[in-house]
Amino acid sequence: MTLGRQTTRQSTGVKRRVARFFKWLRPGILVKRWFLVSLVGVLLIVLGLAISARLTPVRVLLDFANRLIDLLVQILPRQVSGPLAILVGLVLLWLGQRRVFMGLLQALMPGRNPREAIVEKVIAHYTLNRGPKLVAIGGGTGLSTLLRGLKKYSANITAIVTVADDGGSSGRLRREQGMLPPGDIRNCLTALADEEKLLTELFQYRFSTGEGLAGHSFGNLFLTAMTHITGDLERAIRASSEVLSVRGRVLPATMDDMVLYAHLEDGRYVEGESQITAARGKILRIGCKPDRPRAVPQTVADIFEADLIILGPGSLYTSVIPNLLVPEIAEAIASCHVPRIYVCNIMTQPGETDGFTVADHVRTIEKVVGQGIIDLVIAQKSPPSPSTLESYRRSGAEFVYLDREHLTCPVLVAEVMWEQDGKVRHDSDKLANVIMGWFHHNS
Repeated sequence: MTLGRQTTRQSTGVKRRVARFFKWLRPGILVKRWFLVSLVGVLLIVLGLAISARLTPVRVLLDFANRLIDLLVQILPRQVSGPLAILVGLVLLWLGQRRVFMGLLQALMPGRNPREAIVEKVIAHYTLNRGPKLVAIGGGTGLSTLLRGLKKYSANITAIVTVADDGGSSGRLRREQGMLPPGDIRNCLTALADEEKLLTELFQYRFSTGEGLAGHSFGNLFLTAMTHITGDLERAIRASSEVLSVRGRVLPATMDDMVLYAHLEDGRYVEGESQITAARGKILRIGCKPDRPRAVPQTVADIFEADLIILGPGSLYTSVIPNLLVPEIAEAIASCHVPRIYVCNIMTQPGETDGFTVADHVRTIEKVVGQGIIDLVIAQKSPPSPSTLESYRRSGAEFVYLDREHLTCPVLVAEVMWEQDGKVRHDSDKLANVIMGWFHHNS
């Protein structure tokens, strides 16, 4: 049994090494051409040494090669000795270059398996960096879920994140430190991170005890400290992106201290993102203070350079729309000529979108930005299981019904849901696959 398991492990190891070798032959990563250049270089060095040793016109070298070839042919047939010599030469060349290469990688990446890491890094650099320019707009867990899937298709991603959050750890830091809320930004940074799992877990770690620390996440505190060190949140995000090796860019929608407010159907006026949801009323109008917050210039530039713009998923009134309340962002989205996709939520949100259909979500966004702003809606195809639906109904939420007859834009219905333990959310990989499949088919 032990011998059998050992043989199986050896066979699996060989298969992995063969698969890793063929990855180096993948088109577009600029490796094969340089291997050929190295081979030509070796031949030129040999020729140059022969000429320098006055073996011109390399007659002595050729005579020696002829005698060696005749000897080999006497021992082995030409059909065998020729290919065998080429094979041995290539193996020796590959082995020598590999050992030098691996030694350098081990020095540059201590503690990691360079054989596993380097080919993935090269592929990611040369394929993902050529990917389409994607702009994702939103906040909360919905945006980070989307980004986690999109980063497998492109490294040219810009996440534009709302800074209207005033609850939890972000709200406390906002009040106590006088800074913009870092929570949604932290989630997006970790979602786009290309670093070791331990570092991203550290960024997401939330303290459960300690006076003043309980409820705070390490990433929020890190961003707060970096904001004070660098002078503003935008620089702090750039520094954190380097630490986490982020694929893409994370930008706050505005650097102004944005405060949301809402007018409810029952006449109440509610101020503050967390208070709007807690009020549990029908929202008639939503706005912000200041009434015309200034956009971060890079957000507008990235929107105009985008190949695809994605709104959502996420809380309609408190994650998606706050970004659209920044006039320059709304105007840039409205005036650009690239596909604009809205990813509709799977379930309604109590206190925000009670009773909303897919068309209601679209109409609400169009009230803020203008008609025809959305070129495609992505909606979940089938509802969750009966037990999960019942669990959501007890909290006042329902499956978002698709009313095609009231939609003025195309809709793509797909299975993009993840369901577990009575909870549903968008599946990162399924959602990104649907979005990028549609984009490549229509571009």
